[in-house]
This record gives sequence, C-alpha cells and structure tokens, in this order.
Amino acid sequence: MAATADPAGHAPRTYGNWRRPTSPGLLGLGTVGTMILLGGLIVVVLVVMLADLITALLVAAALGVVLLSIAVRDKHGMNAVDKGTARVGWWRQRTAGEHLYRSGPLGRTPWGTHQLPGLAAASRLTEHHDSYGRPFALVYVPATTSYTVVIGTEPDGAALVDEEQVDAWVSDWGLWLANLGDEPGIIAASVTVETAPDTGTRLRREVTTHLDPDAPEFARRLLAETVRDYPAGSSTVRAYVALTFTAARGGGKRRKPAEFARELGARLPALTAELQATGAGPAHPVDALELCEIVRVAYDPAAATAIDEAHATGEVPPLTWSDVGPTAHETSWDAYRHDSGLSVTWAMTGAPRGNVQSSILARLLAPHRDIARKRVTLLYRPIDAASAAAIVEADLRAAQFRQTATDKPTARDVLATRAAALTAQEEAAGAGLVNFGMLVTATVMDTAREMDARAAVENLAATARLRLRPVYGSQDSAFAAALPLGLVLPRHVSLPSEVRDRL
Repeated sequence: MAATADPAGHAPRTYGNWRRPTSPGLLGLGTVGTMILLGGLIVVVLVVMLADLITALLVAAALGVVLLSIAVRDKHGMNAVDKGTARVGWWRQRTAGEHLYRSGPLGRTPWGTHQLPGLAAASRLTEHHDSYGRPFALVYVPATTSYTVVIGTEPDGAALVDEEQVDAWVSDWGLWLANLGDEPGIIAASVTVETAPDTGTRLRREVTTHLDPDAPEFARRLLAETVRDYPAGSSTVRAYVALTFTAARGGGKRRKPAEFARELGARLPALTAELQATGAGPAHPVDALELCEIVRVAYDPAAATAIDEAHATGEVPPLTWSDVGPTAHETSWDAYRHDSGLSVTWAMTGAPRGNVQSSILARLLAPHRDIARKRVTLLYRPIDAASAAAIVEADLRAAQFRQTATDKPTARDVLATRAAALTAQEEAAGAGLVNFGMLVTATVMDTAREMDARAAVENLAATARLRLRPVYGSQDSAFAAALPLGLVLPRHVSLPSEVRDRL
C-alpha cells in the first residue's frame, strides 16, 4: 500500500507482512493432501493390475471426491472436511447434552456452587503478593498444567497524541511481544479490550464524596444533572493482559502454586513496568476479587450494577471462584445464552492484507451503541528463537515450492515468496516470531438485539479489514477463551503433542 506524505514531509508508518505458514504440496493440497494423492494413485494402479478398468475408475472417482473435499476451500480457508468435523462434533455435543449447563442448588455442580463451565471448570484461583507487595491472582488449569497471571491496564488511547509518540508505543509493543519468547516458561499471552455501558456509580460516588455543602445552588444543581444524565449513552473501556506459563520446570517436575508464585512475584514488577512503556497506561496485577468480578459480570452482565453499587457504599462483594460461573447456559450452533446475556463470538480467519496503519483496529475496539458489551481479545503464542528459525525456513521453502511448481506462478504465489523471504531475513536479524489470532465477542441484554449486534460486528470487521467467522459449534469454549483467563485452546484439543504444538 502506497503511503502518502503529510504536509511536514513525513510518510505515515505502516505495518504488515504477517503470514499464515503453509506446507508444500502439489495442486495446493499441502503435505497431507499430496500424500493422499500419491497413495491413491498407487492404489488405482494396483486395482488396474489386480481387477478391471471399471473398478479402477470407481476408485479414482472416490479419490477425486476426497481430494476435492480437501482442496476446495471457502473465503475463510475452511474445506468440506473441516466443516464436516465441526458438524459431527456439534451433533455429539447435543446428543450428550453437553450444550446445556445448570449450576447452583438446582444444578449438578458439587455443593450447589456456581462453578465455571467447560474449559475453565477445573481451574483454581489463589492469591499471592509480588516483590512490591501488590496482590495478584494466579489461575491454575490442571488440563494444561499452566498458571495465568492477569495484568490490568488503563490505556489513554491515541486521541490528541503525536504521531511520533504512537509510533514509539507500537515499537515498544512489538519489542515487548518479541521479548516474551525469552521469558522462562511462558506459553501464551492475550490482550482483552472490553467496552461496556457505564452505570454512573463511580461518577456519583466521586461527586457525592467531594461535594462542598456550602457550594452555590446553581453548581449543586448542575452537578446533580450531570450525575443523572451523563451515564446515558456513555461507556467504559478496560484492558487486560493475561500471561500464561507452564507449571513444569525444565526437568518436567510441576511446581505448586506457592512455589511458582514466589518466582513470578519477582518477575512481575519488570513485566508491568515494560508494559507501561507501550502506551498501556498504569499497569497493575489483578487481584483475586477483581478477577472474580470480571468473570462474574461476563457471564451475568446484569450483575455489573450490583457490584458497582456495592463498591460505591464501601462494601466488598462476597465473590469466590466457585461462584462466578453462570446459573445456566445453553449453547446453540452460532450463539451462546448465559444468565442475563446472549453472546456471539467470532474468530479471525484472515489478517488484513497488505500494510496497515496503527489505527486499523480503532473502530473495532471502540464502544458501539448496538452492542451492550464487546470484548476483543488478541491471542499470542510466543515462539522461542530455536523454533522460530526452523519455522520461517520451512515456510520459505514451502512458498518457493509453490512458486516453482508451475511454469506460470500466480501473482499471489510470487508475493508470498517475497513475504516469506522478508520474514526469514527479519528473524535472522534478531526479530521475534509470534503466532497470533483474534476473538471478538458481542453480548446483548435483549435477545431481540442479536441481529443488530451481528451486523455491527460484521461492519466493524470490514473497517478493520479483518475476516471474521462465527465459531460454529463451539460458542461456549470461544466465549471462555475470550476472557482474560489464559486458556490456550490448542492445548485442549485431543491430538498428539507433535501435531498439537503446530496448531
């Protein structure tokens, strides 16, 4: 994308060159598809030799159907096999009744608690203190043997900020992501930006506690009108960074929460200090109560008013980790109904093509009048330097194979080879490599507003040049993954470890 110069003579900085790794193969089939093709051709030849030509033609036709189901993909990169697998999984889930959940005294959870459902059901929460004495919550997920710490931030945004300062923030953010690959034991990171309606409780508390009883009547009436009318149409924006670490040491022994917390508590001040330099604003570890409130409000948006009212009166909401889950939920093919809200989650299937400016996600992250609560979560999985070199070189060889497999390569294959070569050069020069994805969750309080929220997210995705697809058949899991809980989805998939680590 060509960059136009501003009156001062400075061209706006652009960013891009993100790639989806590909595998070499004939006819765009990839490595697995090519192996099926070659194996099928051998079977056809053997059938011709051992049987007759008609049988061989039938086998060849069946082979062609299988290859077409693998090779033909839609705009989201999904083929018939992927869609069929999702349908079968959804059918099994509904048959087993796993799309329904009930908790509390009338549910099936132990001791009548409101336990978290799905992937976070077995998670455990503890609270510890870092070297600055700040309390921080630590979430342990036994299924993946991982610990997650959540950092709360207060970004100011880019309004009235010089372009040079924004470029410096983006550069520091890229450096922070690259340094994650060198953090001992880290396996994933996520950034969650949540927009929600402002209840006005904090403003009312601020005004009432600082109001001078001897103030003029006009000023008192003006403040009272502001407190009454300001919350209408206003929103709050919160951002959280979740860092997920493996519980196992280098030798394979799992660490207990207290043992891991001592190690993490010494590293947490440096992580928060470096995060502040990226424009995230003041960064602080999220304690256990705050994390319980975040999850509770996500599953029951109507509880936000009660929690804010409790804080306004100086009370502490009696929330524990065993009671932050929904009372009931029902997962459908393309939506998720939970307590007082209905949510739809989309997954990014394609990053913006070409180069983009730093404000590409501004409208997607901003509040929207048709969406009660919107959660945009960027998922990162840092890659260590040893693995990054092998990945970029394999991707370069795959791109070169696709370009040289035909006498007339397409323009897309030529550009893909150039991008892969540039990525390999940058990695060799010391740049970090990070896998990333995105989940977008839109929650409405009124089910009649569902279609409006869907249309709003699709329009916002277009402005961000993103390709989003609803997470069909897994809305409950995608909803949980979009929360700042550090759930690493590939590690919950029932696949061999060597295959799972490549996802």
